[in-house]
Amino acid sequence: MHVYDTITDALTDLDSRGYNLDFNLTAESLACKSVNIFLKPEEFEIDEVYRFEGMTDPADSSVVYAISSNAGNLKGVLVDGYGVYAENISPELLNKLKIHHE
Repeated sequence: MHVYDTITDALTDLDSRGYNLDFNLTAESLACKSVNIFLKPEEFEIDEVYRFEGMTDPADSSVVYAISSNAGNLKGVLVDGYGVYAENISPELLNKLKIHHE
């Protein structure tokens, strides 16, 4: 596992390793608008997780997920704040992210 000082460092290195898509959370899936795909929890794997604490405010904390999927041989990243997603997504998706978040 790599160690990064900043989110930018993590995203730059992950991009160089082929994680070049940007994923966003929807209620039931991860979405990548650039390739118009929606991945349900069983269709992707979380390969790596990096947590970043805010310098002055814990509310500024974020998590970077390195995501891969055999559906289309996709690799990308999801950047999310701690706990931000908890109220807006399906229990299956929340469970998948929490396994790696804790």
